[in-house]
Amino acid sequence: MSDIRDITPQQSKERVIEELKRIYDPEIPVDIYNLGLIYDVQCEKDPVSRLNRCKVVMTLTAPTCSMSQIITDMVKNIPNIIEDGSVEDLEVDVVFDPPWDQSKMSDEAKLTMGMM
Repeated sequence: MSDIRDITPQQSKERVIEELKRIYDPEIPVDIYNLGLIYDVQCEKDPVSRLNRCKVVMTLTAPTCSMSQIITDMVKNIPNIIEDGSVEDLEVDVVFDPPWDQSKMSDEAKLTMGMM
C-alpha cells in the first residue's frame, strides 16, 4: 500500500477537478467546472507534512449570485471528500476579474444548455 505522501501534486489536482465536476450550480444544470467558473487549480507539496495543498481560483456567474456561499463552501469541502486524504488544505479565491461570460463554458455545457 502506498503512502498518501507519495501522491503527486498533479494527481491531487486531477482529483480536485473530478470533485469540481460534481458540484452543480443549483440554478443551472451544469457543473461549475464545465460552466467555466473555475479559472485555475494549483496544487503543491507542503514541505513539512508532505501532503498536497491546493488553491482554486474561481468566479461566479454574477457577483450577486444567491448561491455564492453554498457553492464556495462545497468547493472548500473537497479535501474532506477526497478519501485518500492527500489534499491537506484547499484555498478558494473568488474573483470577478475577468468577469464570467458564456464564452467560458465548455462545449459540453453549451450543448446541455441548448446553446449549440
